Amino acid sequence: MKGNIFYAQSGGVTPVINATAAGVIDAYNKNKKSFGKLYVGKNGILGALNEELIDISKEDKTQLALLKQTPGGAFGSCRIKLSDFKKSKKDFERLYEVFKKHNIRYFFYNGGGDSQDTTNKVSKFFKERNYSIVCIGLPKTIDNDLPVTDNCPGFGSVAKYIATSTLEASLDVKSMCETSTKVFVLEVMGRHAGWLAASAGVIKEKVGDAPHLILFPEIQFNQSSFLKKVKETTIKYGYCVIVASEGIKDNKNKFLSDSGLKDSFGHAQLGGVAPVLSSIITNKLKYKVHWAVSDYLQRAARHIASTVDVDQAYALGLESIKVAKLDNNNIMLTIKSTKIKQKYKWSISSTNLNNVANVEKMLPKNFIKSNGFEITRSCKEYISNLIQGEDYPSYDNGVPQYAKLECKTIKKKLPAYKS
Repeated sequence: MKGNIFYAQSGGVTPVINATAAGVIDAYNKNKKSFGKLYVGKNGILGALNEELIDISKEDKTQLALLKQTPGGAFGSCRIKLSDFKKSKKDFERLYEVFKKHNIRYFFYNGGGDSQDTTNKVSKFFKERNYSIVCIGLPKTIDNDLPVTDNCPGFGSVAKYIATSTLEASLDVKSMCETSTKVFVLEVMGRHAGWLAASAGVIKEKVGDAPHLILFPEIQFNQSSFLKKVKETTIKYGYCVIVASEGIKDNKNKFLSDSGLKDSFGHAQLGGVAPVLSSIITNKLKYKVHWAVSDYLQRAARHIASTVDVDQAYALGLESIKVAKLDNNNIMLTIKSTKIKQKYKWSISSTNLNNVANVEKMLPKNFIKSNGFEITRSCKEYISNLIQGEDYPSYDNGVPQYAKLECKTIKKKLPAYKS
């Protein structure tokens, strides 16, 4: 089946999502005879709905060469989740019109759980319409919460950033704790799964090392035990470093940082758990506390990306073209890890989209110590494998060189879409 390819990026971006895009582009350029054109959707699925298609062949090759080392979503992303056919009938019919008009026969969607759900729905819709199309999900999420795949591209680099930031901040606090700050709180992303918070634990080599407390969303927050641990740690070591997931909940199953707002996916908009925890410590223990929120810095930190993470993200892009040539439909590509002579090895595999759409993978119980504040040896080994190697971008005049794409869209063939 020869036709055009539509690739798009979806959801929160990562340090390596563009590495996957680079893989798609590089593999496509070597297999052009098997396909038509490669279009990239401007701002995710909106690029299809609004008929804003970027012809990748028109981009400057010098800038495309920098894509693999560029953070953010180079073509624009979005937080748009398609509902079922009945509720979003207009959107699906629009996709049909656009894809048919531009002979799009391959749909590559690069995103997390909600994005895989969209890919699954698109695949099923076109099957009902008897329109031949290959739908492939490309995993991406710093939260590392997609099932089946052993890990998710984006996580390894952000884990490396969090571990490094925690290590460096802990040295700062330790050096000043005698007369200044006693407690430092770092807030990291992770609404339901504590993978990112856990990543800080890889720097701990012995008892007394930071981080002293990790707060996981999988463990219900107990203020009394929390304050007891903070006080004991501060008295014994002079300071206390805490890494907290944004998604920790109280005994009423309410987010400590719930702002009462919703994002475009319908998820609770979390307003910052670090200041909440800092306020509790200050009011109850009277310690001087500093806090920080890693926020966008963690998911944009391409300058400290993990080589393993970059290589996996890029390989997924390469593999997408290979499986598309085989007309493998309704799948998400996955990463499969193995151990060969005690060394971490990985390969690319796949699973049916039905197995991953809207399914979250939490931090396993055996990855959290019985005290609820630390990670186990098996967790440390798992994360350590994913943060190996430094894939530094090229630099110019002291700062990283990142791609600057024009993202010009082709001429539209259909009337403007009104959702």
